[in-house]
Amino acid sequence: MFTNRPAMKREAPIISQQGQTRYSDLENDFYLIRDAVQKKLLSDNQDGSKKIDPDQLRSKVENCYNAVLEEENFLYNHSVRQQMLDWVVADILGYGPIEPLLSDPDITEIMVNGHDQIYVERFGLIEPTSVKFEDDAHLMRVIDRIVSPIGRRVDESSPMVDARLPNGYRVNATIPPLSLTGPVLTIRKFATRPFTAQDLIANLTMSAQLVNFLKCCVEARVNLAISGGTGTGKTTLLNVLSSFIPESERIITIEDTAELQLSQEHVVRLEKRPPNIEGKGEITIRQLVINALRMRPDRIVVGECRGGEALDMLQAMNTGHDGSMTTVHANTPRDALRRIETMVLMAGMELPLKAIREQVASSIELIVHLDRVRDGSRKVVKVSEVQGMEGDTIVMQDIFEFKQTGFQNGIVQGRLVPTGLRPRFLQKLVENNIVIPEDVFEKSIPM
Repeated sequence: MFTNRPAMKREAPIISQQGQTRYSDLENDFYLIRDAVQKKLLSDNQDGSKKIDPDQLRSKVENCYNAVLEEENFLYNHSVRQQMLDWVVADILGYGPIEPLLSDPDITEIMVNGHDQIYVERFGLIEPTSVKFEDDAHLMRVIDRIVSPIGRRVDESSPMVDARLPNGYRVNATIPPLSLTGPVLTIRKFATRPFTAQDLIANLTMSAQLVNFLKCCVEARVNLAISGGTGTGKTTLLNVLSSFIPESERIITIEDTAELQLSQEHVVRLEKRPPNIEGKGEITIRQLVINALRMRPDRIVVGECRGGEALDMLQAMNTGHDGSMTTVHANTPRDALRRIETMVLMAGMELPLKAIREQVASSIELIVHLDRVRDGSRKVVKVSEVQGMEGDTIVMQDIFEFKQTGFQNGIVQGRLVPTGLRPRFLQKLVENNIVIPEDVFEKSIPM
């Protein structure tokens, strides 16, 4: 049931009332002890009027736990006793059997496919676990415990929900009748300490030369879009690039679920609001982008464009908010532009396609594309400049691209190299007194 637990096949010594050693199935004992502790807690607070802070509540659970062990004459050795207490506390106050997975720093994603099938992503690769919930009802209690504190709900009338844990981890829950395998819970974890540019260099996501180039682009207020598939590190890279924005500028971040962790002081963070139980009160990303334009921003950072807000983001980039940034789900930089065109059409404006493309071409100047390669690592595989329009087509050119040279011992071999082409917006860097060494773009120089 839990990770790193003692074996469940009657291998935990317990002293019975008669003083003889017997062996107990820890899993069965856990359910008995947990239910008894819950009953004690409820009996101590029958009127529900007592409000207890988390530390006091944990202490109360521990006291009830000790009382139950004494009443039932369960005398575990110290390590088993402490382990059982951790399980009980996690199940009553925390997130049950997935609590150890949430605290494991190597795990970046937790995928619960029904109560008895849980997978994790570790170092970019998916692997199964032995962790299980008691049943679907047990899993539903944990889901309710996640979504209730932030005013969200999940039931048959609203079987999908997006939420986040207090530490910022992103949560999605989908339950029957939409899910045919029982309640499905997906948790995307984020590093407690935000990744830095040096971390991405150490992880071989980017090279030092590319980091310096992108830093210069951000400082020169080049409009950026970061593209890539799910779980490729778009938000992480957006957070790193946002850290290059000068401290003197006012930054407004707009997100579906708050994930960005900017280090600057002058940051205003906005988060969309879903509809309430009556289906009212929704505030969309698009409304937040429009509202942000009235808040005197120097930079607008949109966590991800998914719909009609793309039009307002383009308008912001074209109306004095240079240096704005966003992310887009796409397979290639060219596909990213196509998706933006489609999302602008979702805004409901009757605009001709050519006008939309002209808007896209004049707004977005650079696209940084990420991919999760075969070994599970995340890499910047292409950096492309949007040059403008030729007829009805948006013209692009690749400035850097990843060249794979092999696959050895399960590791992708390769490097990001310049194509030899220089971006047209170099003049923008010169105007901002930002100098990039010319040899950065020479094809013979490896990145």
